[in-house]
Amino acid sequence: MDSPEEGISSGIVADSRSVLDLALPADILEKYEVFSYRNAAGILKSSFPDQYDQLLSALRKFEITTTMIKSPGGSKSDIAFYVDTLLDEQWNETRITADLHVKLLHAKQKNRVLSEYTRAGFLDGHRIDFVNGKVAFDFEWNSKDQTYDRDLYAFSAFYEAGAIDIGVILTRGSSLDNQFFRSMGKVLKKDGSTGMEDVYKKYGASTTWMGKLLYRLDAGRNGGCPVLAIGITPECVTDR
Repeated sequence: MDSPEEGISSGIVADSRSVLDLALPADILEKYEVFSYRNAAGILKSSFPDQYDQLLSALRKFEITTTMIKSPGGSKSDIAFYVDTLLDEQWNETRITADLHVKLLHAKQKNRVLSEYTRAGFLDGHRIDFVNGKVAFDFEWNSKDQTYDRDLYAFSAFYEAGAIDIGVILTRGSSLDNQFFRSMGKVLKKDGSTGMEDVYKKYGASTTWMGKLLYRLDAGRNGGCPVLAIGITPECVTDR
């Protein structure tokens, strides 16, 4: 694996494995590559049991096919549409907006307002794929890796505003690597026939995969928001 200086990490400041073992069942830890930051796994289990159960149920059902992986992506891939079906209507794509009301008070006369003003649109436009209560969930399969910056900034904005207490990201794990995709041969065309391009060329090192996400989490780009990063592995892929 490349060094952190090249924008890749293996989770050097993530929570210890013992935190994961206490918070997540063995079958999930066997099926996925999981990293917890700021005790995200423990918070999810102890503070949000309903969302915890719903996410575990979705992760247990999650299964993608080689056909999905080889199919053309477009604005939204078959895999992204599939993830939409795993969570019920309690999980909604959510956008946050907020104004900032500022007061300048006299330092010694606490009730004396020297001036006040409102900054309209102080927060505006940040979106998260799914929010249920104070739990956020995003899915990234094969976007440019800079998409993680947008996701983590959105988590941070929602968190600082008190709208969420934890963020969860499901993404490609490090074991879905170049060797894995090389074994899949050629891509499929929209009509289902075999194309000319190799599948592995669709999934480069500068797209969204776990090493690129952990680099950003280790750098603290999630702000104070606890984040649970879950990586899809070959255990989630079926050959059909």
